[in-house]
Amino acid sequence: MKSVFSKFVLAPAVLAAAALVSTSAMAESVVKVPFNFTVGNKTLPAGSYAVRHDSSKHFVTLLRKGTSDIYTWIIGPGEPSPSQSKIVLTFDKVGDAHMLQTIQYGSLSTARLDKKSLRQAEHESIRLTGGR
Repeated sequence: MKSVFSKFVLAPAVLAAAALVSTSAMAESVVKVPFNFTVGNKTLPAGSYAVRHDSSKHFVTLLRKGTSDIYTWIIGPGEPSPSQSKIVLTFDKVGDAHMLQTIQYGSLSTARLDKKSLRQAEHESIRLTGGR
Protein backbone atom coordinates (compact mmCIF):
# COMPACT_ATOMS: atom_id res chain seq x y z
CA MET A 1 0.00 0.00 0.00
CA LYS A 2 2.84 2.36 0.84
CA SER A 3 4.38 1.83 -2.61
CA VAL A 4 1.16 2.81 -4.42
CA PHE A 5 0.72 5.89 -2.22
CA SER A 6 4.26 7.12 -2.92
CA LYS A 7 3.67 6.76 -6.68
CA PHE A 8 0.57 8.95 -6.46
CA VAL A 9 2.48 11.59 -4.50
CA LEU A 10 5.59 11.56 -6.72
CA ALA A 11 3.77 11.57 -10.09
CA PRO A 12 2.33 15.12 -9.73
CA ALA A 13 5.71 16.42 -8.55
CA VAL A 14 7.45 14.95 -11.59
CA LEU A 15 4.78 16.36 -13.93
CA ALA A 16 5.08 19.82 -12.35
CA ALA A 17 8.87 19.77 -12.78
CA ALA A 18 8.50 18.72 -16.43
CA ALA A 19 6.01 21.55 -17.05
CA LEU A 20 8.41 24.05 -15.49
CA VAL A 21 11.29 22.89 -17.69
CA SER A 22 9.19 23.04 -20.88
CA THR A 23 7.85 26.49 -19.99
CA SER A 24 11.31 27.91 -19.36
CA ALA A 25 12.49 26.72 -22.79
CA MET A 26 10.31 29.38 -24.43
CA ALA A 27 11.80 32.90 -24.51
CA GLU A 28 9.70 35.98 -25.32
CA SER A 29 10.39 39.55 -26.47
CA VAL A 30 8.02 42.40 -27.31
CA VAL A 31 8.23 44.39 -30.56
CA LYS A 32 6.12 47.50 -31.23
CA VAL A 33 4.90 47.71 -34.82
CA PRO A 34 3.89 51.31 -35.70
CA PHE A 35 1.80 50.41 -38.78
CA ASN A 36 -0.82 47.94 -39.98
CA PHE A 37 0.66 44.92 -41.77
CA THR A 38 -0.34 41.67 -43.40
CA VAL A 39 0.59 38.13 -42.43
CA GLY A 40 -0.54 35.78 -45.16
CA ASN A 41 -4.11 36.85 -45.93
CA LYS A 42 -4.73 38.59 -42.57
CA THR A 43 -4.27 42.29 -41.91
CA LEU A 44 -3.07 43.05 -38.39
CA PRO A 45 -3.21 46.45 -36.69
CA ALA A 46 -0.28 48.44 -35.36
CA GLY A 47 0.56 47.60 -31.77
CA SER A 48 2.65 45.48 -29.44
CA TYR A 49 3.48 41.95 -30.51
CA ALA A 50 5.24 39.25 -28.53
CA VAL A 51 7.78 37.12 -30.34
CA ARG A 52 8.35 33.74 -28.69
CA HIS A 53 11.00 31.20 -29.54
CA ASP A 54 10.56 27.59 -28.48
CA SER A 55 14.16 26.40 -28.61
CA SER A 56 13.26 22.77 -28.03
CA LYS A 57 10.99 22.57 -31.09
CA HIS A 58 12.49 25.13 -33.52
CA PHE A 59 9.39 27.30 -33.77
CA VAL A 60 8.89 31.05 -33.51
CA THR A 61 5.48 32.49 -32.63
CA LEU A 62 4.08 35.98 -33.16
CA LEU A 63 1.27 36.95 -30.75
CA ARG A 64 -0.73 40.16 -30.73
CA LYS A 65 -0.83 41.38 -27.13
CA GLY A 66 -4.30 41.32 -25.58
CA THR A 67 -5.82 39.09 -28.28
CA SER A 68 -5.88 35.46 -29.35
CA ASP A 69 -4.08 36.20 -32.67
CA ILE A 70 -1.24 33.66 -32.86
CA TYR A 71 1.00 32.84 -35.84
CA THR A 72 3.72 30.17 -35.75
CA TRP A 73 6.54 29.36 -38.19
CA ILE A 74 9.53 27.06 -38.33
CA ILE A 75 12.80 28.82 -37.56
CA GLY A 76 16.29 27.70 -38.48
CA PRO A 77 19.83 28.93 -39.01
CA GLY A 78 19.82 32.35 -40.65
CA GLU A 79 22.22 34.93 -42.03
CA PRO A 80 23.00 36.74 -38.76
CA SER A 81 26.18 35.86 -36.88
CA PRO A 82 25.88 33.19 -34.17
CA SER A 83 26.48 35.84 -31.49
CA GLN A 84 23.53 37.97 -32.69
CA SER A 85 20.90 38.42 -29.96
CA LYS A 86 18.39 40.79 -31.57
CA ILE A 87 14.80 40.08 -32.49
CA VAL A 88 14.04 41.59 -35.92
CA LEU A 89 10.79 41.68 -37.89
CA THR A 90 11.41 42.50 -41.55
CA PHE A 91 8.61 43.94 -43.66
CA ASP A 92 8.26 44.71 -47.35
CA LYS A 93 6.46 47.94 -48.17
CA VAL A 94 4.54 47.78 -51.44
CA GLY A 95 2.69 51.05 -52.00
CA ASP A 96 1.07 51.80 -48.65
CA ALA A 97 0.91 48.15 -47.53
CA HIS A 98 3.42 46.47 -45.20
CA MET A 99 3.91 42.69 -45.44
CA LEU A 100 5.76 40.65 -42.83
CA GLN A 101 8.63 38.88 -44.59
CA THR A 102 10.88 37.29 -41.95
CA ILE A 103 11.33 37.00 -38.22
CA GLN A 104 14.88 36.84 -36.93
CA TYR A 105 15.39 35.57 -33.39
CA GLY A 106 19.06 35.92 -32.54
CA SER A 107 21.04 33.84 -35.01
CA LEU A 108 17.88 32.04 -36.26
CA SER A 109 15.44 33.17 -38.93
CA THR A 110 12.26 32.10 -40.70
CA ALA A 111 12.17 31.54 -44.42
CA ARG A 112 10.53 34.31 -46.46
CA LEU A 113 6.89 34.39 -45.29
CA ASP A 114 5.22 36.22 -48.20
CA LYS A 115 6.65 35.43 -51.60
CA LYS A 116 3.93 37.45 -53.38
CA SER A 117 5.49 40.82 -52.54
CA LEU A 118 8.86 39.56 -53.77
CA ARG A 119 7.36 39.50 -57.26
CA GLN A 120 6.09 43.09 -56.94
CA ALA A 121 8.11 45.50 -59.08
CA GLU A 122 8.88 48.12 -56.45
CA HIS A 123 9.15 47.37 -52.79
CA GLU A 124 11.10 48.71 -49.86
CA SER A 125 12.24 46.63 -46.85
CA ILE A 126 11.69 47.85 -43.30
CA ARG A 127 13.27 46.28 -40.21
CA LEU A 128 11.91 46.59 -36.66
CA THR A 129 14.08 45.47 -33.79
CA GLY A 130 13.04 44.33 -30.35
CA GLY A 131 15.25 43.55 -27.43
CA ARG A 132 15.70 40.78 -24.95
